[in-house]
Amino acid sequence: MMMNEFEKENIFGLGQKNKAYAKYFNKDSFLQQLIAGNDNVDVNVANVTFEPGCRNDWHIHHDGYQLLLVTAGQGWYQEFGKPARRLKAGDTVKINESVKHWHGATKDSWFAHVAITKGTSEWLDAVSDEEYAKL
Repeated sequence: MMMNEFEKENIFGLGQKNKAYAKYFNKDSFLQQLIAGNDNVDVNVANVTFEPGCRNDWHIHHDGYQLLLVTAGQGWYQEFGKPARRLKAGDTVKINESVKHWHGATKDSWFAHVAITKGTSEWLDAVSDEEYAKL
């Protein structure tokens, strides 16, 4: 999906370059904070945009979970030891506590999802180029 077409679908906007978490992504990603967790709200809600071929590292969520609501483009979600699942706008993913996983864009499409996250994230090893190329 080309960027101009993608921008029309990405309803929450591109946001800012995701510098805080850049070391956990193999390429550029962008973050649009929607709702920040605080004393009265125990989840963080953000729109995350991945450039084509961008993916995050394997990671686990502790003391909570993560929900992904795909809003634009094409992407991947994979749990450790299971086949990757191709994602498109309208798809949802429920990630239970302690499940090792990664998510990101397909090699030829921008990708965006709203991530609703409770708890903390433990970042692990990178998804290898060889693993990704098999998709």
